[in-house]
Amino acid sequence: MGRYRIRVATGAWLFSGSHNCVQLWLVGEHGEAELELQLRPVRGEEEEFVLDIPEDLGTLQFVKLRKQHSLVDDAWFCERITVQSPGTSTETEFPCYRWVQGTGVLSLPEGTARLAGDNALDVFQKHREKEVKERQQIYCWATWKEGLPLTIAANCKDDLPPNMRFHEEKRLDFEWALKAGALEMVLKRVYTLLSHWNRLEDFDQIFWGQKSSLAEKIHQCWQDDDLFGYQFLNGANPMLLRRSTSLPSRLVLPSGTEELQARLEKELQNGSLFEADFILLDGIPANVIRGEKQYLAAPLVMLKMEPNGKLLPMVIQIQPPNPSFPTPTLFLPSDPPLAWLLAKSWVRNSDFQLHQLQYHLLNTHLVAEVIAVATMRCLPGLHPVFKLLVPHIRYTMEINTRARTQLISDGGIFDQPCQLLSQAASTGGGGHVQLLHRAVNKLTYSSLCPPDDLADRGLLGIPSALYAHDALQLWEIIARYVAGIIQLFYQRDDVVSGDPELQAWCREITEVGLCQAQDRGFPLSLQSQAQLCHFLTMCVFTCTAQHGAINQGQLDWYAWVPNAPCTMRMPPPTTKEDVTLATVMGSLPDIRQSCLQMTITWHLGRRQPDMVPLGHHKEEYFSDPKAKAVLSQFQTDLENLEKEITARNKQLDLPYEYLKPSRIENSVTI
Repeated sequence: MGRYRIRVATGAWLFSGSHNCVQLWLVGEHGEAELELQLRPVRGEEEEFVLDIPEDLGTLQFVKLRKQHSLVDDAWFCERITVQSPGTSTETEFPCYRWVQGTGVLSLPEGTARLAGDNALDVFQKHREKEVKERQQIYCWATWKEGLPLTIAANCKDDLPPNMRFHEEKRLDFEWALKAGALEMVLKRVYTLLSHWNRLEDFDQIFWGQKSSLAEKIHQCWQDDDLFGYQFLNGANPMLLRRSTSLPSRLVLPSGTEELQARLEKELQNGSLFEADFILLDGIPANVIRGEKQYLAAPLVMLKMEPNGKLLPMVIQIQPPNPSFPTPTLFLPSDPPLAWLLAKSWVRNSDFQLHQLQYHLLNTHLVAEVIAVATMRCLPGLHPVFKLLVPHIRYTMEINTRARTQLISDGGIFDQPCQLLSQAASTGGGGHVQLLHRAVNKLTYSSLCPPDDLADRGLLGIPSALYAHDALQLWEIIARYVAGIIQLFYQRDDVVSGDPELQAWCREITEVGLCQAQDRGFPLSLQSQAQLCHFLTMCVFTCTAQHGAINQGQLDWYAWVPNAPCTMRMPPPTTKEDVTLATVMGSLPDIRQSCLQMTITWHLGRRQPDMVPLGHHKEEYFSDPKAKAVLSQFQTDLENLEKEITARNKQLDLPYEYLKPSRIENSVTI
């Protein structure tokens, strides 16, 4: 006979509690016992029970629970159950962190992370095999668009497994923000109904409402060449710029441009010549919005790095050469101001398209979803890699499902009145899918790993490249965290290569979710501790820091629409002399498109009220004190980096905030 102290914790968000009774059993190596208690879980509370049990249960292995109901199945979110056994001062932890529904029995194994064993009679082995089999029936793959990464099989958010859904506060905030954004857009349209829209200053009429202090600064300085160049290093999309190793073959320098060629070659020799090439957009069909044809270009920008770290544009070629126009017009800073401004606007429009579709949607959202679905399908809850990754897949399946059905679908966001791709972006109407197909071919393993990607682009060691600096720092911190966890469970390389669950998970990501991505450098198997740590670092970095860097800048850099126009309504100019203010205004988005851009980028870029900062999830999936110590050190490392970035930013005119750890969400949630 022994006395057991049982504590049951319920989630703190709306509707986490339940009016249904819950029945509990303790299962030990010597037997099991049903607990005689009346548990009706209360939101946000931890309930404690002390019970005498006549049997000697031995070492506890599972807690089993079943929710009883008569008329209504009132779901309960169980966080964890802890049990103090007779004669011990320590508690055994049984993490849950999921919804309990229906009348079935749910078995929670003791929380120590374990690798798969080869003993078929082992109770934990049986449990993990049953769990994975059940999950593979729940988490199924689907093809959103042929040739693109697979997604969770869900036609709408209601089709998702309950444990992948937004909690109620998140859902209410998300839907309120949509309605608030739609209302603001309507008010701006009414406000401008009788106004003229023929000067750049007229954009001020809608530049009110939700915006940041940096957006205000961009509003004042958006025409400056140094701000134009700065965005390639530290703006919303710092992923395209690369150091030139030769003059691009597409850059045709006609007679009369010898001085320009000499300056380009001088910068090239000095290692200070950079380029941003949007050739991926060449030939992509442009959208038709409300019967009006839109336009796309595939610019090339050559920039020079000044000794003070400023990146300045030297020349812009808006379109690549083609048989009918073998020598495209080159636009220069010395050109008439409106011609130069329009050329830069075409570049910014092109950057908007690649940022949103290639680097934001594909390289973070869709990759994170593949990682999430593969993790749920292949790794049981006892697996250390599952425990490591599960905090970083929170909400990802729902936000992506909502995006596919509301934001990037054929019929859109805010219940039809405004749709980002079909009603505002020049790549909408089908061009976005063609662009994504091209972008998939550029989605290599090394492109998702900053040490490799930044080295390939020649951006290492540049003091003014703040994204590059902070990304490398974060990569190293995440890599130390991952290695600390992995070394607790994989002491030798053969343990890695011999883990069947881990190998199945790796294959599921590369071969299934990413559609045969081994041709692009992704591993089909993991053969060493180092290889596993590198792959996991990529997974965590993509789901957290990289998404933070790519997502947060929208609110700052896209709120002032002329700085990053979502569409262009006139063809690219082929001469400089004919560019007038009417040409510029006729090219930039109209009032409706501009209002929509501001509304959506506010919705996507704002800080989420239930945001969980990187590494600070409250869920305790690991019960091992050593694993908890590794997480604690991770948090300390992040806090130290936060202090470094804060001190640096105080010295800067334009602070780079997107990779401050306190601003990085722990998963892709928006």
